[in-house]
Amino acid sequence: MGDTRSKAKSVAQSHLTICSDRMPNMRKVPTGMLILVLLSLGVPALADLAAGQRAYAVGDYAGALREFLPLAQQGNATAQLNIGDLYNEGHAVPQDYQEAARWYRLAGEQGNAWAQLNLGVLYGKGQGVPQDYKEAAHWYRLAAEQGNAWAQSNLGVMYVEGQGLPRDAVEGTRWLRLGAEQGNVYAQSNLGLRYLNGQGVPQDYIQAHMWFNLAGASGNAEGIKNRDAVARKMTPAQIADAQRLAREWKAKTNK
Repeated sequence: MGDTRSKAKSVAQSHLTICSDRMPNMRKVPTGMLILVLLSLGVPALADLAAGQRAYAVGDYAGALREFLPLAQQGNATAQLNIGDLYNEGHAVPQDYQEAARWYRLAGEQGNAWAQLNLGVLYGKGQGVPQDYKEAAHWYRLAAEQGNAWAQSNLGVMYVEGQGLPRDAVEGTRWLRLGAEQGNVYAQSNLGLRYLNGQGVPQDYIQAHMWFNLAGASGNAEGIKNRDAVARKMTPAQIADAQRLAREWKAKTNK
């Protein structure tokens, strides 16, 4: 069993994951912003925004650009976010991370959490802006404090790793838990690692298995791998407890 413990631990230590791909944004106007958009843009502009979102959703990026760009130039944060995505991905425009960062910043400075998150990712990867973990953490925090689970996961990892922030296992685990409780698979997998290694929380294989299992059920490969690794260290009764906790969590969150 000693060799199994060593193998599981090495897997855990090497796969603490930052969500570094482009994050899914809110193509639909968030409910809380609906009245603000109506007041500031008027119904025709809102219709243009919805048309841009529909075009983006079906892959008509040129059409999305036509609808979003005038609104973005007028200062609409949701349109600015989507223009940033077009430049980030190279859809209908040449891929240009610097231009993506400019649009994300405009939207992020207005409080758009997805833009804040995506700008943090660019700072973390050094794309379009100088690599700067402190700036990445700043933008992740702004989005995380609005409840964005992806940003909560990334902020948690940065605390754990001491990137751009003082290393703080407890604070990092707190942010990971917030993201995990919202169903973010990266946060769930990373939280499982914290329980597996007893970092920021007491070591608890049952909790580790539960969070790995939840992440794996959503298709996270690292969750599946680490769930199977920690299961080799557990008794059948412990595995049954972990599976029960995972079922209860799903039942609670699916209500």
